[in-house]
Amino acid sequence: MHFGESAVNDQVTVLFANDSFYVAFAGGDVSAMHDLWSERDDITCIHPGWTPIEGRSAVMRSWRGILLGHPPQIVCRDAAAHLLGDVAYVVCFEQINDVVLAATNIFAREHGAWKMVHHQASASPAPTVEPSKDSRTSLQ
Repeated sequence: MHFGESAVNDQVTVLFANDSFYVAFAGGDVSAMHDLWSERDDITCIHPGWTPIEGRSAVMRSWRGILLGHPPQIVCRDAAAHLLGDVAYVVCFEQINDVVLAATNIFAREHGAWKMVHHQASASPAPTVEPSKDSRTSLQ
């Protein structure tokens, strides 16, 4: 496999990890959410309207609170992955009913898998350009 194929495979794998995050989020799956995040203690998360959360225990506690309540029916749209070696980030839109959020999800390669190390979402206007009919926003 040459470099170009490897980069494409990494991009697809990162987008799959990102999609898995939103499947766990929408499904209220605490166990899957736990597995998607890095085991590192220096992970961070900024939920809309919240102050930054630092540390694995605090981040996982925030997700348990969200997911065990009534998780929102969230849909990820227009996800674009960017690779920086063993770190990657995805910029996308989160749609919850009529509310649109812009989100950044950062992943690090850990033991051969892409694990989330940061999530941040904040209010945003809706995307101005509609995706083409053949563009993918979900890999699952």
